[in-house]
This record gives sequence, structure tokens and C-alpha cells, in this order.
Amino acid sequence: MTELPTSTAKKLGLVIDLDTCVGCHACVISCKGWNTENYGAPLSDQNAYSGAASGTFLNRVHSYEVQPPMLRDAPQPAQLIHFPKSCLHCEDAPCVTVCPTGASYKRVEDGIVLVNEQDCIGCGLCAWACPYGARELDAKEGVMKKCTLCVDRIYNENLPEEDRQPACVRTCPAGARHFGDLADETSDVSILVAERGGFDLMPEQGTKPTNKYLPPRPKDAEPEYDILAPYLEPIANDSQGFVSWLDKALSALPGGAK
Repeated sequence: MTELPTSTAKKLGLVIDLDTCVGCHACVISCKGWNTENYGAPLSDQNAYSGAASGTFLNRVHSYEVQPPMLRDAPQPAQLIHFPKSCLHCEDAPCVTVCPTGASYKRVEDGIVLVNEQDCIGCGLCAWACPYGARELDAKEGVMKKCTLCVDRIYNENLPEEDRQPACVRTCPAGARHFGDLADETSDVSILVAERGGFDLMPEQGTKPTNKYLPPRPKDAEPEYDILAPYLEPIANDSQGFVSWLDKALSALPGGAK
């Protein structure tokens, strides 16, 4: 069995804003493209052009219709929440400790959980141990696949600085995905989590996931019209200039304004 490090120098992970995600699946497509063309064995598809199509994805987006709490004793309309999910790179990752060959491991330098595909025998124990369903067995390659946080991108000095982040983060058109070191309290992601009340997925499992989610903001609050009130006041009570002339001209017409 594989042992987990007692601590890691960094905790690289994702912060996903459920209020901003529009469910466009751009992150899913970019993840599939990058990891098929670059890292490790390709992510295969089976019967891609049939009604029974299936394939391996490292990132998926689930959509749920939820009922917000009542406001002023009145029911509110249902709200659609898009929920992206991939490996959470847990601090206490059960997928690592059950691996019989040591193929699954957690890196000491940055906390990323990876799979050494050369050592993976496709037994599926890690998939059974993961409470989030974040691992997928590639039917063609016979090895376990999971999110790598695009480890081949984030340290690649041949890429421009702005591209050294996971493909899903770089691609998200809504800016709903954020990447950084969650062990650093001064990092942008840590500040975002603190300000928005970021939370763990299924904390009762005790896995201590690195990735965090930001809750949706309330959609049923009444707009603050009082803020606009000063701007709605008339500039002057008496018209001047061209407006004054036009008013007098129209009043002089038969049936004009009096």
C-alpha cells in the first residue's frame, strides 16, 4: 500500500465558483483535449458516434435544480446549479492508501495526487475508495485516469506565464475556475475562499479535499432602487435653451400643449 506524506510544501488546487459557472462544458472539452494530446496515455472513447457512446473524462459538469429557501414567507422559483467535479487532491486521500502497487501517490512538493500509469494494473480499488467518483478506468488503456491539475502545464517554462495553469482554468469563459496554493493564506485563492465562504465537498468523509467550492449567491433579493433615486430627480424644473424654444413652439400650435 502507498503511504501519504505527513505534509506537503504547497497545496495546489482549484476553487470553483458555483455562482459563476454557466454549465457550458468548456472546461470538460479543454481537459479532454489537453490530456488526450499531451499527458500520458490518451483518454479513449468507445462507440463515439453511436447511441451507446462512452469515454474517459477527467472533469465532468453535473447540473441540479434546487429550491431556494422561502423569502418573506413566499416560495421562490427553482434555481439551476451547475456543479463541476474532478479529483479534489485530498490531503488524506483514500485512493492513495488502497493502491496495491504504489501507482497512486501524492506529491510532497505540491500536494498533487497522480497515477503512475506504468505501475497501474487497473484493479479499480482506488475508484472504489474515492467518495467523489473522481477516478475513471480507461477501457482501452486498462489504467486508471484522473485529474492531474495539468502538471505538465503549470511547470512548463516553454509556455507563456498566463498559460501555466490547468487547461480548464485557462479556458473557462465565465471565470468560474481559479487555481493556486491553498496553503498560502495570502494567495488569491485563499483570500477568495475566506471572503466567499468556500466549503469542502462532503467534509463528513474526512478526506480533507484541497479543492474548494464557492456557494451561489442569493438570486431572490430585491434590487436596491433607493441607490438610483438621486439620479432619477429632474435636473431642472424650468426648461431652457432649445428645449424651452421647442416647448413654446409646440404650445403655439393648434391643439398644442398648454
